[in-house]
Amino acid sequence: MDDCQEKLSQRRRREEDIYRISTLVAGNFRILEVLDKLAEAAVKITHTTACSIRLLDLEVGKLAMRSTYGLSEAYRNKGPVTKNDPVIKQAFEGDAVVIDDMRVDDRIVYPKETMAEGLISQLTVAIKFKNRNIGVLRLYSPEPARFDADTIRIARLVASQCAIAITNARLYSRAIEGAKMAEQLRLGAVIQRRMIPEKAPCMCGLDVGAIYHPCYQIGGDMYDFLQIDDHTLITGISDVIGKGIPAAIMMSMFRGTLRAYADGGYHRHTMEEIIHKLNRVACNECRDGEFITFFIAQIDTEKNQLTYCSCGHEPALLLRGDEIIELQAGGLVLGIMPEADYQIETVEFRQGDTLLMYTDGLIDAMNFEGQIWGKDRLFEALRKIPRDSARQIIHSLLGYRRRHAGLAERTDDTSIVVIRRDDNANLHDPDCDCSQRT
Repeated sequence: MDDCQEKLSQRRRREEDIYRISTLVAGNFRILEVLDKLAEAAVKITHTTACSIRLLDLEVGKLAMRSTYGLSEAYRNKGPVTKNDPVIKQAFEGDAVVIDDMRVDDRIVYPKETMAEGLISQLTVAIKFKNRNIGVLRLYSPEPARFDADTIRIARLVASQCAIAITNARLYSRAIEGAKMAEQLRLGAVIQRRMIPEKAPCMCGLDVGAIYHPCYQIGGDMYDFLQIDDHTLITGISDVIGKGIPAAIMMSMFRGTLRAYADGGYHRHTMEEIIHKLNRVACNECRDGEFITFFIAQIDTEKNQLTYCSCGHEPALLLRGDEIIELQAGGLVLGIMPEADYQIETVEFRQGDTLLMYTDGLIDAMNFEGQIWGKDRLFEALRKIPRDSARQIIHSLLGYRRRHAGLAERTDDTSIVVIRRDDNANLHDPDCDCSQRT
């Protein structure tokens, strides 16, 4: 009866020990702290002397010491252990490697250090996750032939808990980094939204509308307006080749430069001067593979003129009655050649004319069959939709594109600016002083 009770008591203690091991990794993602606790638990439960946990560095093929219990600093720093070590190789193949006497076993790489530490027997098991070796756990004893099947079972259990702890810690670390990146993207998106005009300018004789749809949280599209006086408006639209934070930073820099040169302070620059200055700035700032497409337009409602330049950007469209005229004068994209030449053109912009500027995200939208919306469908839509207001033109275009693309994922940002020449525009808007023009 006493023997039965003793065995039952031992069994309960062992179950409690196993439960203790399984709870060590729960909710704790400080990897070194967890490994230290596991190493200590392995020694105390198996009534051995020491434990070490090494993790594999795949780049150098070595196993770095990550946690120990019961080992001296001298022994911990005795030298490197590689995955080509015969004991490690055997453990990685799935065996529990038992060395009954390290003093006489030629597989021991550091026999002098082992004898100085007073260690005789050793047990090595692999730490695996999804059948992938990530490290080893070792138990040591000053007694020869110390490790039996029961101890091996406990060692494997601790090794499995090490794998869980390591995986949890790595996932937790990635989650933290992901959260930090998400917050950076959120803040970057907030900053970028502040750089996009909240509303179109209110000018007598011009009906202006604009929209920006980023493909990702932060994009590389930009448009801006700068009212020089009561009859002159400068507007620009651009696409920084790239995505995410770098594109947003480049876009921010470009917008600031455009505003500085287009406004001109006490002396206004010509459009040609503005373009050349923007190109030199882009050449200095753009890295390999980066560049900026840009379309700039200056509208003078007194002279009924539109002066423009397209720097490798999609040509803006001048809508005049049934005509759709592509405004193609310009030159290379910005950021390629510092001394590139650009052609500036001036055309009539009279009552009823409409200027449409857009980024390529508008026409590059694909449906699930891989067919892009394209310019032909854009032109077809423009011939169908009414031109009662700038905003209505924008929303109608997006509606036609949506019918084509459906729920297919967008892959590029979309920006649209529409400016209608209308002598009656904003006549009754209290924010616009049109009294001198009526």
